Order: sequence, then C-alpha cells, then structure tokens
Amino acid sequence: MSSPSQAPVDATQKSVNPNQPDEAGARARSIHSCNFRAAGRLSNEDARAVIALHETVANHIAAAFDALFDSSHDVKFAELIQASVHEHVAGVPPLCFVVQCSSGQVTVEIDLDLVFPIIELLMGGAGNARNADRDLSEIEEEVMLDIAALIVHEAEAVWAIPGLSIAPGSRIKPSAMLQTFRPTEKLTVLRFEASLANAKGAFNLTLSNSLLDLLTKQIETDRSQKKSRLFSFPALPLRERLLDCEIEVLTELPELRVSVKDLVTLVPGSVLKLRSSVRTPAALTCAGRSLFQAVPVRSGQQRAAQLIHRTSNSEWKER
Repeated sequence: MSSPSQAPVDATQKSVNPNQPDEAGARARSIHSCNFRAAGRLSNEDARAVIALHETVANHIAAAFDALFDSSHDVKFAELIQASVHEHVAGVPPLCFVVQCSSGQVTVEIDLDLVFPIIELLMGGAGNARNADRDLSEIEEEVMLDIAALIVHEAEAVWAIPGLSIAPGSRIKPSAMLQTFRPTEKLTVLRFEASLANAKGAFNLTLSNSLLDLLTKQIETDRSQKKSRLFSFPALPLRERLLDCEIEVLTELPELRVSVKDLVTLVPGSVLKLRSSVRTPAALTCAGRSLFQAVPVRSGQQRAAQLIHRTSNSEWKER
C-alpha cells in the first residue's frame, strides 16, 4: 500500500508561511517600513554642500546688486527648507512677487518688503522701507521681472550645470504653484536675506526635484574632480616637508648663577638681579644647543631676537 504524497502538505505550509525560505541555506528577505515623508530629502552631506554653494550665490547676487544700484548692499544665505508643495504655498503671502522659470524647474519669490525699495532705488530714490499692502502696477512688474532674471542668472552661473538654461517666465500668483509643481513633490526652498539701502527683506529660490537632482549630481562631479586633482599632485620632497616642521627655539642666558637666598625671597613684583651686564648677548638655542648669539628686540607688536653671530659648536659639526 503506497503512502500519500508529501507535496500537497508542503504546498499548504508554504501558503501559510510565504516568508519561509525555499531551502535551509537561503537568506530571509529583509523588509523595512517605508517613510514616504522622508522621500526626496537631502542627506546631511548634500545639504551642507548645497548650503555652501548658495552662500557663493548670495555673494554673486550682492555684487550684481552693487553694480546695478551703484552702492554697497548685503545679501546673505539664510536657510534651506524642504517642504511639500502645499506646506510651502501656505506660507507664501498672497501679494508676494512670484516668477515661474523654465516651466516650473525653479521659482523666484521676492517679499514686498524688498520689492518697493528696489523699485524706488531704480527710480533714483533712497530705497526706504514701506508698509505697502497694494499690488504692483504693470510697469513695476516689468521692473521686478528684470530683477528676478538677474537673480536667476547669478544662481545659474554658480550652479554651472552643463546644458542647463533657466529662462525667467511671467509673474504668477502664489496659489498657481500648486499647478506648477507636482502635488506630491518635495520642494527645496533656498531663502536669502537682503539689506538694500534703508530696507531689509528676503527672497527665495524654490527648486523642483528634477533641478535639485541635477544640482546634487553636479556637486558630486565637482567633488570627485577636486579629489582626483589633489591625488595627482606629487608628494613634496622630504627636505621641503622637514622645512615646514616646527621646533622649539629659546633665547636664554646660559651659565647664569643666582644665589638660593635671592630665589627664596622672591614674591610677585620682586626684581631679581641677574648680575649680568645688559651688553651681554643671550644665546639662541634649538633643542638645547646654542646656534647664535642674539639680543632681545621688538618687531612691531611681536617679541623678537636679533642675531649677532653664529656660535661655534663642535657638537653640531660631529653630527
């Protein structure tokens, strides 16, 4: 009488426990929960690199403003923020000057605290801060479109991404960014603070995921090229490396004798007579060996030793 087949039983066990490995030597799968909120976020290293790059962008924009307004102005990188499209749009004021560039790759957002002082400066005014709650006229919009184009041009020059060309578009309402970017996209907001004449304000460069990917790849390429250039330099000769070493050098009065009585009576403020003429030169010693006779002098705000002549020392010659 034949025994029933074991195959159906094995198949049943597999269906109950599908994660069971097919054979004893097979490795079990490692399953981790996925955090979709963290998707698209920069690593700490990439964030530091992006921040450092846009500190340079701030310097370029400041130089461009100085040339445009014919006076000195201050622009500093303030912070890097990564937020969802809805979170970012909710924080943009309704009258903020927003310009869409290159079909949504980047937007420029300039606070009204800067808009009206910039227009006043361009018109020959003092650039005073205003609490303006009105929208811009057509002429004022045209002026600010040129400013947005200048900001994008300076950023694009620093990014130096091959084949990338950012074309400033027209002004849009902040709520229109909900159609410019994908609803699930994680935006990277680069915030700058500017001091222009008598006014202070801020503006943003908001990058899409696609532009951020291009930027981080370019940063990685530049970083690897710098490393390869560093490794290509030949090592310095041993003599040059030794010349950069530091060694202790003293200026002292050797073979000077002082009585114990004079030493035990010393207190702060006492003057110890060394019984040596002020004309007697000191010895410049290196590692305990005398090299030169020298006198103490001052060079600017630094103490120094003026060398008189080399000390003849047979111990050096032996070595």
